[in-house]
Amino acid sequence: MATPTRPTELWQLSATELASAVRSREVSSVDLVRSCLDRIEATNPRLNALVDVRPEEALAGARRADEQVASGAELGPLHGVPVSIKINTEQRGHATSNGVAALAHRPAEGDAACVTALRTAGAVPLGRSNSPAFSFRWFSTNDLHGRTLNPWDAERTPGGSSGGAASSLAAGMTPLAQGNDIGGSIRFPAACCGVVGVRPTVGRISDWAPPAYADTPEGLVELDFPPTVHSCAVQGPLARTVADARLALHAMTTPDLRDSSGVPAVPPRPRPAGPVRVDLVRGNPAVKNHPAVDRALDRAAAHLTDAGYEVDELADLPLLTEAARLWALLITEDIRPVLPLVHQVGGDDIRTALDGHFAAAAALWGERPTLRTYIDGWARRATLITRLQELLGGDRLLLTPVCAEPAFEQDADITDPDRALRLFPAMWPMTAVPVLGFPAVTVPVHIDEGLPFSAQLIGGRFEEDLVLDAAQAIEDRAGVPPLWA
Repeated sequence: MATPTRPTELWQLSATELASAVRSREVSSVDLVRSCLDRIEATNPRLNALVDVRPEEALAGARRADEQVASGAELGPLHGVPVSIKINTEQRGHATSNGVAALAHRPAEGDAACVTALRTAGAVPLGRSNSPAFSFRWFSTNDLHGRTLNPWDAERTPGGSSGGAASSLAAGMTPLAQGNDIGGSIRFPAACCGVVGVRPTVGRISDWAPPAYADTPEGLVELDFPPTVHSCAVQGPLARTVADARLALHAMTTPDLRDSSGVPAVPPRPRPAGPVRVDLVRGNPAVKNHPAVDRALDRAAAHLTDAGYEVDELADLPLLTEAARLWALLITEDIRPVLPLVHQVGGDDIRTALDGHFAAAAALWGERPTLRTYIDGWARRATLITRLQELLGGDRLLLTPVCAEPAFEQDADITDPDRALRLFPAMWPMTAVPVLGFPAVTVPVHIDEGLPFSAQLIGGRFEEDLVLDAAQAIEDRAGVPPLWA
């Protein structure tokens, strides 16, 4: 294991270190924003992780942050720290393009609630992170902004849909990133790029946003979002360390009753009295793990055992297998009504990718599931949520792969229909979690074959701190160095 290089530049420091340094006046927010801008200039032309970077806007925000420090004002936990915002998230003055030209001409009039929370915590937005068109691929390329590369290997996906966020973090452009997740879109990119991704419990971080519109041939259309977006999608942080991810998660925690799934307050969670139990769920009967994936799981389990966790291995957990299958039903049927709009304005790549998605779902549920099947799917979802919460409670975690494969080769979902069909079963650990709404974290475990490999930890509802404690135990023992070390 390589010995991490001592940071010599501000952009190399963690968000926790930077927030402390700004608060104590050791550094200014302007200096650290300039350091990140220099890093963006050096690395982003190759990676294309961030788009719509506005240096003067970011520096103006940094100057305001420094003025607050000088005035003795009360400072938030992320005061003066740069953060990227995803292109599918409303940020005032910036178009919520979602990688689609038809959405790129109307600057948002206000911030999404998660962006407001980051600003309230003192964070300084610095650049918009790239994603696939409509944020619905495990790859990050679109006709509007182009392709994002994985800084570890340009031939591998940086993940999607928060691929720009993860790539920029791994390259050192920003210390924190905002993302969102409905099918692995935080956790998978984080794993592909060797950073930490947190998917919180549904309702913990507000998903409220101002109305969104699309310019279509028929005119301006307000976009309504289907049930799975409200019930399965979450906002959350990506970071280079578990401590930074925890800091950002708590800063973003904004109970908000405008969010249809929002809770009025996050319930207090008592710490377990005894050792935390961890069930290692190695696989799914439908797919075989790549050897490097199994090696990552073995290492993660050993690190947790060393830290005092009680780890037991399960061959599989049928509940998760069923949840992943259910995701394919509910998400797919919710996409079906918006296919005409996607075909109008989305571009060739997303149309081809969705053809593969629908083919994979049809292999599980048939070409056109009935309304009765769809309704029964939502009913079964509620039962599975109850069963998983009964299993986990407040003192048990699941340890799973992130994916059965390494980071996919670029455009694997659109270059070969047979290959596209194999992606779905490989991603069962990513798709099982959103349909149930539980918290999960992906944390790097080791570098294998030149790529980072991570493990996923899943906890009971609102048990984010318990999950992050276990992720911290893995991170402390794994010692995976940053890409630049």
